[in-house]
Amino acid sequence: MYPWICGRCAREFSLESLQELTVHHRDHDHDNNPADGSNWELLCVYCHDNEHSRQTDSGYGDAGIDSQESDTATHNPFANLADMLNQKK
Repeated sequence: MYPWICGRCAREFSLESLQELTVHHRDHDHDNNPADGSNWELLCVYCHDNEHSRQTDSGYGDAGIDSQESDTATHNPFANLADMLNQKK
């Protein structure tokens, strides 16, 4: 269905190295397998691992933080700066 080329790094594969080329689900849903292959792309094992690592890592940024709270800073390190400067004078 697809040529034996990695969709990210464009590395070409031969029959001897074909085991290093994997099918990746673009939407990360392994149950979404349309007959036309529109949810698939071929990635080499290195690019495939990288893609899944990026997907996993993207979830760590908001871990344990309410999304509304993450938009608002609660600490102002310079709040009393003017007072501190005036005290030294």
